[in-house]
Formats: sequence, C-alpha cells, structure tokens
Amino acid sequence: MHNPGLMGGISSLMKSLFGLVVSRVELASLELADVRNHVIELVAIFGAALLAIWFAIAYGTATIVALAWDEMGWKILLILFLVFLVITGVLVAKGLALIKQDKLGFPATMKELKNDRDMLR
Repeated sequence: MHNPGLMGGISSLMKSLFGLVVSRVELASLELADVRNHVIELVAIFGAALLAIWFAIAYGTATIVALAWDEMGWKILLILFLVFLVITGVLVAKGLALIKQDKLGFPATMKELKNDRDMLR
C-alpha cells in the first residue's frame, strides 16, 4: 500500500477544507435568498399598510377636528398630536420586536459554522 506522505495529506486536507467552505457558502446563499424574499414581502406589506393608514388617519383626524373645534378649539389639535405620538411609539416598539425575532438571520448557516468550529477544537 502506498503512503501519500506529507504533501498528499496536506493536499487532501486542503480539498476537504475547500469542500467545507463551498458547502457553507451554498447554504448561506440559500438562506440569503429566503431572507431577501421575506424582506421584499415585508417592505411591500408595510408600504401598502402605510398608504392605507395614512388616508384613514387623515380623514379620521379631519372629522374629529371638525366635530370638536367648536367645543375645544386649538386644544383638540394638541390632543390628537399626543395620541399619534403614543401610537407611533407603540408601532416602533412592535417593529423592533419583529426584527429581534431573527427572521432576517441565518440560523442554519450559523449552526453549521458553530458545529465546524466545535469540531476543530
């Protein structure tokens, strides 16, 4: 039986490492495609929702101001400002919570890279 020697072993190791890197890059690219699709879908949904809510808020606010102006005057504008400020804070907090759910991450790739690192120790 022929012993490949040091150069043969190094060559075999390099081929194995190259194969490992290629498989990890392929996995990352698949996950990146999924993330891209989720981001596009999320942006489209938020864009349509923003447009719809803008019209609802504009007409609703105009109606409230028209109905309450005789009774409250300029104070109704301040009250509506505060209401919209609170709503904005709640929506921003909800959006940040969605981002923290790691839907835009690479869980399978990160798991495999961690496994690789653990095996090399």
